[in-house]
Amino acid sequence: MNDKVGFQGDGFNRRDVLKTAGASLAAAALPSMPAFAQSSVQLTLWSWLPNFRDQVDLFEAAHPNIKVNLVNAGQGGDEYTKLRAALKAGSGLPDVCHLEFQLVRSFEQLKALADIGPSANAHKDEFAAWAWSQVSDGDKVYAMPWDSGPTAVLYRNDVFDKYNLTVPKTWAEFADQAIKLHEAAPDVFLTDATFSDGGWTTSLLWQAGWRPFEVNGAEIRIQVNGDVAKKFAAYWQKLIDAKAIDAKPGFVTEWYTSLDEGRYATWITAGWGPVFLTSFAKKSSGKWRAAPLPQWDATKVASANWGGSTLAALAASQHPKEAAELAVWLTIDPKATELYTTKQFLFPTRKAILESSEFADKPFEFYGGQAVNKVFVESAKAVDPSFQWSPFQDYVNQTMGDKLGAAAAGNGTLAAAFDSLQDTLVQYAQDQGFTVKT
Repeated sequence: MNDKVGFQGDGFNRRDVLKTAGASLAAAALPSMPAFAQSSVQLTLWSWLPNFRDQVDLFEAAHPNIKVNLVNAGQGGDEYTKLRAALKAGSGLPDVCHLEFQLVRSFEQLKALADIGPSANAHKDEFAAWAWSQVSDGDKVYAMPWDSGPTAVLYRNDVFDKYNLTVPKTWAEFADQAIKLHEAAPDVFLTDATFSDGGWTTSLLWQAGWRPFEVNGAEIRIQVNGDVAKKFAAYWQKLIDAKAIDAKPGFVTEWYTSLDEGRYATWITAGWGPVFLTSFAKKSSGKWRAAPLPQWDATKVASANWGGSTLAALAASQHPKEAAELAVWLTIDPKATELYTTKQFLFPTRKAILESSEFADKPFEFYGGQAVNKVFVESAKAVDPSFQWSPFQDYVNQTMGDKLGAAAAGNGTLAAAFDSLQDTLVQYAQDQGFTVKT
């Protein structure tokens, strides 16, 4: 569950696919707890996941003395706005809340999240390494990984056959195929590069080796326009200038139609993408396939993540042991976690499911019988865990989308947009009280 797919912004985004199928608070270190609380307590859980009551009911059945008040406080940004307001007011906070991966560091920086490491660390090896690295700092754990979005490519098999295209294994091959298709069919594009979506762009930069932030308390190193960004910008700028790709906003009517009608031959997407696509591309059912993300270096397989979320216990909770148990149990219980993949179609972070042949080998008629999950499972294995989010990633994603989206639309160049982004983020971090290194 991410930002625009998303993370910020209006319109139909990745969160909607689920419908279709205080700064002064000190983080608390929590001891592990028994299977259920010894005295009756009530917890409040904020989450926008549809039909989540089913899994919460399973938790209550396993913990008779804990009752859970499940509240939908809004999707993504709407929930975060309410969470920040409650932190400022010092009241009205939930015990556990739904946070996207890129926001965990932001709320941890505010000392809003409890350290649930003593309860959670026993389960570290049950999760994909990259997902655990996103929620932990050494033995400290600030949230439990829930769902994810390892990246790959969905492509139109019929379009590839018609124009004799080859599924690209490298980004160099991707560029060659984009130009070949454009020359054969000027009104058809290999892909739509949605630079107006900061989350999409970040995932591709992550795969390319971009590491723009290093955070150490109140110190932050920012280098968003370094060598990786320059190479990335030059690559995509060449395709934009050649008009070999489209570079319009995603998740709008034109974008949906273009995918369904074959005007866009691929969608560079994440593990939640296959189910999302089936929700609107009805006419093209059976014509889609999945393939691994192209590589910058054919000898080194690398992937990245776009989207996904966590469950975090709040430091302000009056029931810290029970809050930790709620966050941990809902993300490790076999029955609950299986339901996420079969009922809400979340892409898992737990190894037990990622390594399950039942999950990986499931055929999808929409994809011509292909076991598309297997492609994304392999992607999940190749996500580099060294990527770090900034303490203000929602601002980063929005600003990146604005600047790169404008450049992709013809207002300047991508390289200049990265330089402008660097200056803007440095100033913003300084205004927030950070000591900035570049």
